[in-house]
This record gives sequence, structure tokens and C-alpha cells, in this order.
Amino acid sequence: MTYHSFLFLFSVMLLISACTTPAEKTEFDLQGHRGARGLLPENTIPGFIKAVDLGVNTIEFDLVVTKDRQILISHEPWFHHHISTKPDGTPVTEEEQFSYNIFEMTWEETTAFDVGMRGHVNFPNQKPMALTKPLMRDAIRAVEEYTKANNFPQVYYNIETKSRPDHYGIMVPYPEEFAALLYNELLELDAEFGLLHRVIIQSFDPATLREFRLLNADVAQAILVPDEETVEFYVSALGYIPEIWSPNYRFVSEKIVREAHEAGMRVIPWTINTTAEMRNQLQMGVDGIITDYPDSAAVLR
Repeated sequence: MTYHSFLFLFSVMLLISACTTPAEKTEFDLQGHRGARGLLPENTIPGFIKAVDLGVNTIEFDLVVTKDRQILISHEPWFHHHISTKPDGTPVTEEEQFSYNIFEMTWEETTAFDVGMRGHVNFPNQKPMALTKPLMRDAIRAVEEYTKANNFPQVYYNIETKSRPDHYGIMVPYPEEFAALLYNELLELDAEFGLLHRVIIQSFDPATLREFRLLNADVAQAILVPDEETVEFYVSALGYIPEIWSPNYRFVSEKIVREAHEAGMRVIPWTINTTAEMRNQLQMGVDGIITDYPDSAAVLR
């Protein structure tokens, strides 16, 4: 089968299933990167609430797993030196950060580390707060309760599994376990809030996406793309066409947007923090953007 016939076949399949795929979205998708990272500490409940207040469609966040198999929101499976403070009140240093491996810590042990009161060297407008890394279930419950109490539209959740092969069994679970842990917790949350149709699973690691798709083929997925490789390359690596093509914005072109659309994927690039670049991306036909500054992006909608 040629690549073009492969794309045609899968595009037809996606079109046939479009009416029954609950996670399909047609409006422009404004996603708050790690909440509202430019304004409040990343991957925290206050940051997520801020993103809701600013009108995002989707909250983007990252997941790791603790020693006692709790699903924790964190961009790294360790305590990063830019934001973390040790239990004794001293900053985590660059040299020692990898020794604070979350996969070797219980959830209770992680709560002794602060990840908000130092602010962030790369985000001078970020407001410091004393905060710990939240469990996914606590964060989603907080957002769901907040939107309901304030009569806001329900938001989507773009959930990244922080997984890579050289970390398997050392800093993250193997893909099969990671996917199962995440799916089981999402099922519990779905029973409370009916949210599976508002979930997107994304990753740089195709293995976790494949394992999750075996558990539920109806939950939307996004393949994260860090380079200039082709649509064909990543679709071949994954083995099927996901719902979303999510590239580094620097590698977006009208050609790549067209190819992704022809394959049946929406295009949502990351991480775009200037209004000029946001406009540039819109002109190329993207379907949404991921930004640290949803306050700036809101004016473009």
C-alpha cells in the first residue's frame, strides 16, 4: 500500500467515525500550557483555575507516577531546579535535581516540596505562590467544581504522559502500566463528571499512546512532534492516525498543516507566546494553539 492510499483509507475511516467520536472538536482550541504558566506556577490548581478564568477551551498538563502509583501532575519525573524547594527550605540545585526522582517517592513525600514560591526565572510575570504538585484527580475535581459553580463552559483536558524509553522502570512506569493507571483514574473521574469525551491523551512516546488506544479507542489522541519529520514518519511510528498533530510551532508550515488536515488530523502547535506568532500560526490554518499566556491569546479568538 502506498502512503497516499494509506492516508486516503484512514481519512475515510475517520470521516465515517466522526459522528460517533465524542472528543472531536470543531471550534478553535485555545489551550493553556501547564495552566497559565506565564502568570501562575505551572501545573498547579491555581494555574488551572486562572486558565479557566481567561477562557481557555482546554487545560494542558503533564503526568508522572509516584512510587505508590499515584498519578501526579508534573512536567518532569523529578523536582526541577527552576521551581523546586526542598523540605528544609533550600532550593533544589541543578546538580542534585535528578536525585529527587518522583518515581522513587511516595505521594506524601512529594508534598514536602514546594514548586511555586520561587517563581520562575523564565517567566518574570509569574506570581509566586506556596504550592505543591497536585494529584490529577484533585486538580480535575477542582476545575470541574469551579466551572460548575461559576456557570462556565466545561473545559477539555489535554493530558501528556511524560514517558520515554530510557526512563522506563527508572523514572516512569512501562507504557502498559502507565496507560492502565491513567485510564483507570480517568474512568473514576468520568463516573463523577462525564468527562472522557473531553479528554485528549498526548505524548512524545508513541508506546504510551498505543497502549492507551488498546484500552479505549474513542479517547482523542495527539502525537507531539519536536522536529521537522514528516507526517508520514510519525504516523508510521505510531501505527495509526491520531486525532491531533501537535508540532513545535517553529516547524509549522502551510504544507504540513495541509498534509495533516488531509490525513484527518487537527493541527495544534506548541508553545506560542507572542501575539505576532499566534497570528502567523492562524494564517497557516492551525486549529488551535498551546500557550503559556492565554490572556494574550484570547484576543485572537
